[in-house]
Amino acid sequence: MSRTPLDTVEHAAGTPDVELPWAELGLKKDEYERVVEILGRRPTGAELAMYSVMWSEHCSYKSSKVHLRQFGEKAPQSDALLVGIGENAGVVDVGQGYAVTFKVESHNHPSYVEPYQGAATGVGGIVRDIIAMGARPVAVVDPLRFGAADHPDTKRVLPGVVAGIGGYGNCLGLPNIGGEVVFDACYQGNPLVNAGAIGVMRHEDIHLAKASGPGNKVILYGARTGGDGIGGASILASETFDDAKPSKRPAVQVGDPFQEKLLIECTLEAFAEKLVVGIQDLGAAGLSCATSELASNGSGGMRVTLDDVPLRDSTLSPEEILMSESQERMCAVVEPSKVDRFLEICDKWDVIATVIGEVTDGDRLEIFWHGGKIVDVDPRTVAHDGPVYERPYARPHWQDALQADDANKLPRPTTPEELKSQVLRLVSSPNQASKSWITSQYDHFVQGNTVLAQPEDSGMIRIDEESGLGVAIATDGNGRYTKLDPYHGAQLALAEAYRNVATTGAKPLAVSDCLNFGSPEDPAVMWQFAEAIRGLADGCLQLGTPVTGGNVSLYNQTGEAAIHPTPVVAVLGVIDDVARRTPVAYREEGQLLYLLGDTREEFGGSAWSQVVHDHLGGLPPQVDLERERLLGEILISASRDGMIDSAHDLSDGGLIQAVVESALLGDKGARLVVPDELDAFTFLFSESAGRAVVAIPRSEELRFNDMCGARGLPATRIGVVDGSASDAVVEVQGEFTLTLSELRTAHEDTIPALLA
Repeated sequence: MSRTPLDTVEHAAGTPDVELPWAELGLKKDEYERVVEILGRRPTGAELAMYSVMWSEHCSYKSSKVHLRQFGEKAPQSDALLVGIGENAGVVDVGQGYAVTFKVESHNHPSYVEPYQGAATGVGGIVRDIIAMGARPVAVVDPLRFGAADHPDTKRVLPGVVAGIGGYGNCLGLPNIGGEVVFDACYQGNPLVNAGAIGVMRHEDIHLAKASGPGNKVILYGARTGGDGIGGASILASETFDDAKPSKRPAVQVGDPFQEKLLIECTLEAFAEKLVVGIQDLGAAGLSCATSELASNGSGGMRVTLDDVPLRDSTLSPEEILMSESQERMCAVVEPSKVDRFLEICDKWDVIATVIGEVTDGDRLEIFWHGGKIVDVDPRTVAHDGPVYERPYARPHWQDALQADDANKLPRPTTPEELKSQVLRLVSSPNQASKSWITSQYDHFVQGNTVLAQPEDSGMIRIDEESGLGVAIATDGNGRYTKLDPYHGAQLALAEAYRNVATTGAKPLAVSDCLNFGSPEDPAVMWQFAEAIRGLADGCLQLGTPVTGGNVSLYNQTGEAAIHPTPVVAVLGVIDDVARRTPVAYREEGQLLYLLGDTREEFGGSAWSQVVHDHLGGLPPQVDLERERLLGEILISASRDGMIDSAHDLSDGGLIQAVVESALLGDKGARLVVPDELDAFTFLFSESAGRAVVAIPRSEELRFNDMCGARGLPATRIGVVDGSASDAVVEVQGEFTLTLSELRTAHEDTIPALLA
């Protein structure tokens, strides 16, 4: 499509009838006409390239921003929030002068096209967002969704994605401490590869993406710009897949974690010497994004000479340079007197760095190529003033029938033998089985500060060795719940992540989200999206956990078949001393098991209904966010005061899944008694929210009960930790007994067998 060097701004003004490939670049006719209206002329090829990637769904949020405003309008007051929505990542105060930045983003479509590189560059991109805030990255997480576990294509996609995440993160020296893996046929042609990262800094080290100060230099540093990833995430993630899409391999970026490691150290040294005025990583939309966002967020304009961009391929046109999403690149704004020192640091770390422009006192972004001006735009029109769509949305016609198909009416086991059999089926099902085949490919403990990692309820990192100050993070989302009821499904995702953080003893502070949905052009999908946003915003307001940022990923569907609506919620929490953390594993024989919360007959969207009956219908569990807050307070206090030695939230698979996991992790048995008010089936398989199981030393039983009673939290003694190693069993009194050996075989053999 290149028209350079002839297609300058002057040339465009004099040739209004020249046809440009706006449709091929993903723009609608009215969007192209809007560009012409903004410029007062037809765009140059380079300008068209910039508008096309920056106005894509992935970069502009044009279908979602009208709903995302609720996160600001309903934001709870939070003394911890230092940087909120609108920057590369949110930042919260965790005490002792430390700030933590965290974010979750998607790399879904690229990871289907090229699993290894799609996932690897997803990790690289989210880590650069963390660096751009001024923080040292300390950990990553990976919420993943794949198609049916036994589908042949899952064997192609999953190992590649896992190898990409592990390969990139391990090479960076970043521990992978959390995430989840879910299988469902709805993700068959459209896996979800969401990546999250956490970084730590001092308050005074926070940096923002803005180009201020006329005369300050714009420096591009990192890897050379190549032809890989041209329009990759920005355009590939802004359309619906079809059977031909896997051929779009040129749109997927290629990552180099060793180059990124050098980039991290180089950037942090420049920050330490106060050399940087503003900074932006080059992710989706590449230079188009970095230059337009830096300029529009700053106090003036910007002039860039594209000829000075270091290239891997000298044949690239200016449009391709502007659209390239080559990895491991960043853009810094540096005062002239500090440029030489900045370049010295880059040279020390063997990082290529080039001055490509400067901040001006005007209000235009001007880009030159071979002496001609090929871009002359108001940067806000590129970066912030793109289309805003109020897409039509409507409750789907099938929603009532789906909810009426009540899972509570499904046939239940009628004998102890059936109950036992269904427990084994549950714990060996792909979604409930051990994911150690996957997580063992990640380094959890590099850097030596990881105190909790998979399969704990949340990952936890120590950030201050002297005091033991730490942070915890959990990511959760249940597409089955959200399909049944998008409003409450999103709140259940929030509640589970909140609960998982509190279960480890950390206080939940803030939220990041990755909102994965189908095509926004489908009114049913947009209804799901609008309801999920409303539910999440209302829930965060009630729990006092502000949304600090995140990602929207739309067009997640193959042909007409959309994925389940899947809002993934990350909750970050803080703990004063990681030595007081609470693990999942049972640790001591004789400790008492208590069930916290209320158990009801709630099986809509449950693991039991899926595994035993291949059923999805009814209503998801009720949400009571005040109960979640109370449960969290009890768990945090009990952890801090040494009242509990183990805790596990109850979610997918219900109580029996939680007990089996704690028993296997601790190599300790458990003997359970069904409470008088419940039948054995409901006791074991219900997925009522707002619940946890804790193991309490006998010496703490009275104190713990007094605390729960005074606060009004139901606490029911349901059994005891009993037996270890070879003689350990999980027994439900009067129903069945399962040895830890047979449970371990069922739980741990499933995934390796499927992927062999």
